[in-house]
Amino acid sequence: MGITRRSLLCAAATAMLGNSGNAAPPAAGSVESIRGEGYVDMSGQRRWLAVAAVVFIGDLVCTGQESRMGLKLGTRTQVSLGSEVRLKLDRFLVEAGGTLVLERGALRIDYEARKSGKPLTVRSPFALLAVRGTRFFAGPSNGVFGVFVERGIVIVSGGGKTVTVTTDRGTNVAFPGAQPTDPAPWGGPRIQAALASVS
Repeated sequence: MGITRRSLLCAAATAMLGNSGNAAPPAAGSVESIRGEGYVDMSGQRRWLAVAAVVFIGDLVCTGQESRMGLKLGTRTQVSLGSEVRLKLDRFLVEAGGTLVLERGALRIDYEARKSGKPLTVRSPFALLAVRGTRFFAGPSNGVFGVFVERGIVIVSGGGKTVTVTTDRGTNVAFPGAQPTDPAPWGGPRIQAALASVS
């Protein structure tokens, strides 16, 4: 009694606003494997991760010392993280690429792009990487930030220069703001050391 149509509409609107404010961010993928410590940094607090744990768009995924983690993002992207990594899942579309921010550490990505899909982009303090259907390593290597392509193509931009890195070649970025070197083959020991750091 005494409840008007207007008050019902106001109550419904308030409920909808409250629910939308508490809605969880979209899922980006899940943890496939973990060795050591893995967690999401939530403004200084940690949400610990385990196998099958869901990671969400906007999460800052981290690994501890001597730790490793494998992520499956969407249906087409596998990410292997080395120790002491900080990787933000900035934007991610399940079937159409997205943007990852590598704040620190090394990773290996296996990304299967669709012909009509957008590229996967990886941003770091050293360079911007545009990825189209490829498997590659990015991270510390031989005292610099290195990018090595096992399969496919990665376009690396930094310091006003852009290079296209193809299969079995790599590039180096000496420091943030430096230009990437011209792509060249890496020696076997360097490749092995890079891949071992994320496996």
